[in-house]
Amino acid sequence: MEHGVNWTDHLLEHDCPYICICWIHHSSIGYCIFSIPRHSGDYYPFPVGNLGQDVVLECKFRTKTGGDSSKDVFISWKKDGLSGLVYQYKNNAAQLQEQNSQFQNRVQLFPDAISGGNASLVLRSVRMEDAGVYRCTVGAPGVLSSVSIDLRVTVYSAPTISKSANGLKAVAPKWYFKPTVTWSDQTGTLLNSSTQFNNVSEGIVQVVSNLTGPLMSTLTYTCIIQNSLIQSVSAVTGDGELRSSYFLTSSSPATLPLQLTGISPLLLYMLAW
Repeated sequence: MEHGVNWTDHLLEHDCPYICICWIHHSSIGYCIFSIPRHSGDYYPFPVGNLGQDVVLECKFRTKTGGDSSKDVFISWKKDGLSGLVYQYKNNAAQLQEQNSQFQNRVQLFPDAISGGNASLVLRSVRMEDAGVYRCTVGAPGVLSSVSIDLRVTVYSAPTISKSANGLKAVAPKWYFKPTVTWSDQTGTLLNSSTQFNNVSEGIVQVVSNLTGPLMSTLTYTCIIQNSLIQSVSAVTGDGELRSSYFLTSSSPATLPLQLTGISPLLLYMLAW
């Protein structure tokens, strides 16, 4: 006999332990305690911001049905260890009198999506000092809850891979901190390669990696560039034709060694067949 719970539309107010009770043969009672994991649905509490680009900090909640409920919603964004507010929404408008100067003209909500339960924050042109724990607090009819998001900031880029005289060459314009690079064939076997790092500025490096042949044009080869926060995965044929390229993020803190743990898909994905 199989038993289970199918949970959809995970919201921040769902993050707590639950108890289920089941009756067996009309006499025995069984109990189970379970929690809804933070990684359910669209919510991902460990986003990685790319220096100079925009990032979205996810925060969603349940709204009452019918009418425009956005006027009844209070949304507050704060950052641990920082005075003032990151952003505040109240009475159907932004309230920025107490906003910390670090975030002036750099943050906003999705105003048209608030009535649908979206309190996510857009942080523009990410800086290194933006890294840290953010707390989204929502007050709405029937809802008063908060959720924390640990934003990590790094520099990463997908490589351009081309056929060279001796095999394949991958060039990624900028990474911080210095990543590791591996090449493998379609069976997962690691292949011999050489990599050099060219300084760009303040610890940011250009990555140049060469996979030497002989290579077969009909086979697929994978180049992985990674630091402790993010992994770039690119698959190409032996003659340099790109098959796929995407990023994976880690829930590891930035101080861990250069390896990925707890990998989850990032919303940046590109597929080219």
